[in-house]
Amino acid sequence: MPRVLSGLLPVMQTPFTVDDRIDAAGLARLVDWVFACGASGCGTGMVSEIARLTRDERVSLVDQLVQLTADRGTVFAAVTAESTAQSLDFARAAERAGCDAIMAAPPLSSRASERGLLTHYRTLIEATALPLIVQDASGYVGQPIPLSVSVELLERYGRERVLFKPEAAPLGTNLSLLRDVTAGQAKIFEGSGGIHLVDSHRRGIAGTMPGLDLLDAVAALWRALERGDHAAAYRLQLPICAMIALQMQAGLDGFLAVEKYLLMRRGLMTNELRRSPYGWELDPETRAEVDRLLQIVEQSMLDGDRVASR
Repeated sequence: MPRVLSGLLPVMQTPFTVDDRIDAAGLARLVDWVFACGASGCGTGMVSEIARLTRDERVSLVDQLVQLTADRGTVFAAVTAESTAQSLDFARAAERAGCDAIMAAPPLSSRASERGLLTHYRTLIEATALPLIVQDASGYVGQPIPLSVSVELLERYGRERVLFKPEAAPLGTNLSLLRDVTAGQAKIFEGSGGIHLVDSHRRGIAGTMPGLDLLDAVAALWRALERGDHAAAYRLQLPICAMIALQMQAGLDGFLAVEKYLLMRRGLMTNELRRSPYGWELDPETRAEVDRLLQIVEQSMLDGDRVASR
């Protein structure tokens, strides 16, 4: 039986070797980091560079995550693709691998009608026994999902089978709309990386799906929010916000570039290779600012530990 998703559920970055293969040893190191930070599970998403992996690589990545995670937590797999048939293939592979849920955004390069979106998601839900996270990633890629689609899916299949990750702007407003129109029945996750986590938590989310680069800081922020310590939460959130604002300056590829640089800088990756040979690259001044912000983030965690120990 699939296990229930909740709490801190980071989306994995995909490490590559210098000969452009998925780095199995590097992936194991990242999974260990996930659970050392206190996460309740992990999974794949757009920052895993799923759109740049081959079909076999995507399936292998999920297989490896399930094996590496073992009994330590839950695993979800992004099945977003350019057609329902492709998404269906990835969904069935995720179920065979032993995942606890799948996650799907609409096709990225085409725009489906409302009826088309319903058909797409209904096909995915009915093809496996796994819960489906309906991902509206339109804040950075793809089309928005009408609220009516989310409501109809929830009413038809129930809150145990249909979960939500709304990422359309404005995030907080859309999160509250989904919560209110479903009378609090929608189980909602957010993926702001920490920049909107305080606001999202106040609105009643079930969990958050950040990247790995500042996972220890986001974990500390999540714990502060869960225990109601908002003074500590704001101390942690502000430097996280500064880092994410820097990451967002060049879209998804810029986000990936900073994330992988941070993971290398922190000793969690051996390199910062991405599947984007024509993408945005970090210049020396940006690297220097990332280094300065990292020191501030790490200091904020140390300060929080000192306050908590008094």
